[in-house]
Amino acid sequence: MYVPADVKESKLRAIRRAGAEPVRIEGTRGDVTDACVAALGGGGGGSEAGEGDAGEEGGGPGGPAWYASHAWNPAFFEGTATVAYEIAAQRGWEAPDAVVTPLGHGTLFLGAYRGFRRLERAGWTDSVPRLFGAQAAGIAPIVRELHGPDAADPEDRVNAAADGIQIAEPVRKTEILDAVDETDGDALAVTEAAAERELDRLHRAGFYTEPTCAVAPAALRDLRERGTLAADDDVVVPLTGSGLKG
Repeated sequence: MYVPADVKESKLRAIRRAGAEPVRIEGTRGDVTDACVAALGGGGGGSEAGEGDAGEEGGGPGGPAWYASHAWNPAFFEGTATVAYEIAAQRGWEAPDAVVTPLGHGTLFLGAYRGFRRLERAGWTDSVPRLFGAQAAGIAPIVRELHGPDAADPEDRVNAAADGIQIAEPVRKTEILDAVDETDGDALAVTEAAAERELDRLHRAGFYTEPTCAVAPAALRDLRERGTLAADDDVVVPLTGSGLKG
């Protein structure tokens, strides 16, 4: 299992307990992907995000190798779209005013967008909620695109706690920006300090989540304070990761 050199020890323990051997690679997530593909005889060519050319092949000992990322796979989004169906069904087919999710490659974010848009077009709901994405400060390309470098990197450091969404070049960046625009949403960069404060609140409340998913409720707090979302707006914040792997 190829992993970043600074991966959390808890994740290394889980890998080893499953009988696999972690191979630490210095650099970005893209460097990890390139090293893995190269070890199999592939051509590599991954981007900073770890998402190289999906058609890049090579002849390693096990045959051709390429990077089969969920972010490239269109069928994957049929799965993440079900989050919208579940939310709407549990609310009596009434869409919330807003949904706030962590935002790396945007798989959950775009899944929610596609799902809610389909429900509205089918007449099952009356609206599509505003969509807000929470990114890790320091590696927040959508925030940078929307609001500039100062907003993407407010503390001049990387939010290392939110390692699950440290994606510098999301492969569906254009689609994410379109979804933000079409739903009157936004993207925010969440600092490590803000994420850790929110993680503590979640744990004290009995929600044992991993650090990355704490960026979403932290972003909601910020949106409320800014007045972007009113106190009486109906907002759904999915808690996306178990603390058992955090």
